[in-house]
Amino acid sequence: MGAGVLTESKIERMHFRLPRAVKERVEKAAIVSGQTLTDFAVSVLASSANEVLERNYVTTLSDRDRDKLFALLNADDEPGEGLREAMKTHKKLVTD
Repeated sequence: MGAGVLTESKIERMHFRLPRAVKERVEKAAIVSGQTLTDFAVSVLASSANEVLERNYVTTLSDRDRDKLFALLNADDEPGEGLREAMKTHKKLVTD
């Protein structure tokens, strides 16, 4: 087996069909990269899944917005009336 991609203790299977031209291209890419077809496919699928999830779950702030957020977090301001009411509502809901 190739280097490290399939080292988890529980291995699952995925079955899917793809056009012959795509399969040939993937096989060629696996050979060029020095990986087995399975290791190459798993690494590319995992990498692609990570990119999709990161795009959907990670928020990247501009430098300006980051600085603004940190300034708000570090401010010594007292909570406003709205926040105090929200805290009371939260305590009531959580403790009841």
